[in-house]
Amino acid sequence: MLAARWGRIVTISSSSAQSGAARMAHYVASKGGVIGLTKALALELAPHGITVNTIPPGFIDTPMARRAVARGDLSSIDAVAARTPVRRAGTPDDIAAACAFLCSDEAGYITGQSINVNGGWYL
Repeated sequence: MLAARWGRIVTISSSSAQSGAARMAHYVASKGGVIGLTKALALELAPHGITVNTIPPGFIDTPMARRAVARGDLSSIDAVAARTPVRRAGTPDDIAAACAFLCSDEAGYITGQSINVNGGWYL
């Protein structure tokens, strides 16, 4: 990327890093570190034509969410989705679409940002 003077880096953080989450301090701290790393790299790499952004997903129907339901930490995927402003759980494809945009030429002036893909939940 440095030699090409062009590149795109997209990290995946978590909305939990912005809002906190009970019984998940280790996860929140690590994902908060991803946000900080993203911002630092964005400043360092911008002069070289490389953008660095992060996507902190909101509630996404993933195996991790399904395990939380199985443990009893969440009532159900549908119950959480019903509280989301768009009234559905996110999908991995929702995250992939945002990532694809951030990797495009059109996103060349976006760097150091957290692009919240969260169905309208505000932190």
